Amino acid sequence: MNSHGATQSLSPDNDREFWLASLPRERDPVRMIVVAFAICFALWHIATNLWLNEPGLWQNAIHFAGFAFLAAVTLSPFGRNAGKGWAIALDFAYGLAIAGAALWVAYAENGIYTRTLAVTGQSWQFTWIDWLAGGLLIFAALDLSRRVSGWVIPVLVIVSLSYILFLGSHLPGVFRAASLPLNDVLFRTLYNDEGMFGILASISSTNITLFMIFGGFLVASGASDFVIELSKVVAGRTRGGAAFVAVLSSALTGTISGSAIANTASTGVITIPLMKSNGFRPRFAAGVEAAASTGGQLMPPIMGAGAFVMASYTSIPYSTIVSLSIVPALLYFLSVAFIVRIEAVKHQVGEGIDLVVNRGKLVSGGLVFIIPLGVMIYLLMSGVTPSYAASWAIAALVGVSWLVSLLARVIGSQTFEPVQMGPAKISEALLIGIKSSVMTGILLVTIGIMNNAIVTSGIGNGFSLMIAQWSGGSLVIAILLIGLASLVLGMGLPVTAAYIILAILTAPALAGILADSIIIDQLVQGISDPAKSAFFMLVDSPHAAKVATGMLREEAIELLAAMPFELSITVRPLLVDPVTQTAFLLTAHLIIFWLSQDSNVTPPVCLAAFTAAGIAGSKPMATGFESWKIAKGLYIVPLMFAYTPLLTGTFAEIAQIGFFALFGIYATNALIQRHAEGPLTPLLYVMIIAGAVGSYWPLNWTANLLGAALVILAIYLSARGGRSVSIEQVA
Repeated sequence: MNSHGATQSLSPDNDREFWLASLPRERDPVRMIVVAFAICFALWHIATNLWLNEPGLWQNAIHFAGFAFLAAVTLSPFGRNAGKGWAIALDFAYGLAIAGAALWVAYAENGIYTRTLAVTGQSWQFTWIDWLAGGLLIFAALDLSRRVSGWVIPVLVIVSLSYILFLGSHLPGVFRAASLPLNDVLFRTLYNDEGMFGILASISSTNITLFMIFGGFLVASGASDFVIELSKVVAGRTRGGAAFVAVLSSALTGTISGSAIANTASTGVITIPLMKSNGFRPRFAAGVEAAASTGGQLMPPIMGAGAFVMASYTSIPYSTIVSLSIVPALLYFLSVAFIVRIEAVKHQVGEGIDLVVNRGKLVSGGLVFIIPLGVMIYLLMSGVTPSYAASWAIAALVGVSWLVSLLARVIGSQTFEPVQMGPAKISEALLIGIKSSVMTGILLVTIGIMNNAIVTSGIGNGFSLMIAQWSGGSLVIAILLIGLASLVLGMGLPVTAAYIILAILTAPALAGILADSIIIDQLVQGISDPAKSAFFMLVDSPHAAKVATGMLREEAIELLAAMPFELSITVRPLLVDPVTQTAFLLTAHLIIFWLSQDSNVTPPVCLAAFTAAGIAGSKPMATGFESWKIAKGLYIVPLMFAYTPLLTGTFAEIAQIGFFALFGIYATNALIQRHAEGPLTPLLYVMIIAGAVGSYWPLNWTANLLGAALVILAIYLSARGGRSVSIEQVA
């Protein structure tokens, strides 16, 4: 293809990323080759998780090779010259070289072991081709991660490599680490389980990409249309109906995309104009869409990539994580819905709109949405691997689409508006899935370099010690520190990347602080077992002598605070049973995962909010603050993870906590908006605050019932005209 033809086929900004946006309609041989490769690459992901039996290293190397080629070709660094023939040729050559290097690394593993064992006592023996391939892979990981997400990850990777090569030996205190030789670092980076082609790459190649492909099938089959139509039916004729449509559609779309920005872009083009035409302020309309779309990554069963990473790090089944996340996700979306209701009442907007429902899209899209999703959830709960469940859900979706098409011919086209998944639609779905997976596929392999450096150097223990010391054993301070760190990281990292880094560095410390609450209770009662109490004699504290007989809670807290970090790691497994430790570890990871989402909606960098602002025509920063206010559930629910058994309790306990928390969340929103069903008077403020405290109080029926009653009474009185309510009227 000549350069002139290439230039004509490019988008106005000369970015070739649009090559993967849809099937090519014009004859563009180069683009057709890229699209054909992407479709075949998607089919390989299905095949390798169902029938092929490549070793893990080979599977992950092929996975990165394919995504690296696609990223190199579609995300050109040549700017305005990207459409010229020489630029396309260079990008193709670069992408093929990276792919070849990845495959060579997988092929060369046995030879490296053989040569090294033959030279007893020597370091890893690499040939010049091994050095070239390994060096190119590391450089490409840095370069491509910069192209898909900016400079933050490359800088962090360079710092982490420098740390284990030479920097760690020059640092003081807990951050001091021995320097490793270059060949040792290269081997660990390429072949360790924590390295480029290790655990994180396996999560991407086996689970995440399959779920993204499944999401592509849901989009191509019309299931996304069903989401909008169902939202119209449920919320279209209530006050604030257009905004409720945004909340509900974003919640359901979250089960498809798992990406806040993609969620905002796909549903926002429909819901934001609807909200504006319904009387909502543009800034508020954009904020609702951004906040609701952020919740899409919290909505089971996909939950972005975070749930897969969490399952790998905690060794807790994916199905368990998903099932425990249902109630928290509902709490989050209802918190957004509450503020929509308050806004609609406060500004007297959200009425007089009749949303026409397309029954054909509702029925047809519903079948291809509900049945495949039901198949996937059933398989997940039955204990199969997520990739297996996603693959069969794809097969079910294709079958259901053909069944709906058959029913449309038999019953009539007025009842159904089917999308038959023929070869063209299947190719489109595969392309959508692969395009949405490029960033994750690149980033998880790149973060593996940093993960390896953290594990190899042991710096994670240093960060855990720092969190423990700065928080002074206080859970709320530790959560505040992690929240601040997540916000800073989120300014330059995608949510999943920020979560992974924070989980590696801070999850052990947070889980330890949670476990200390159990140990404090035991210290108050007294630990009579000499084998267990003896460890406390090593602590420089006057309270150590009281371990066997018991002590005051304040004394127990002081004793634990004085315990060295290394000793506390030894003591916790002795005093906290493994099941409880696992529960605390999951709690810590979910807290970090939820806090990591705030970068989507929290200024100064909040990409979901900025995306929504572009659609609404509102000021980006003002929209960011609005979305941050609306998305306060991101902070309320993690605190409930920490201070209530919302994750670890029985079904009855979780139901009680979740139900009464709704009254507390509504009260919190009313306080922030200074409005319920009417303006709040000083008396109503007191009632709302007291009601919130009682509603949030964990597993106390008296406090919960009294709190809920106060909130309901405040809502009723505010609706009657709260400005004129007096104490005598209440009495």
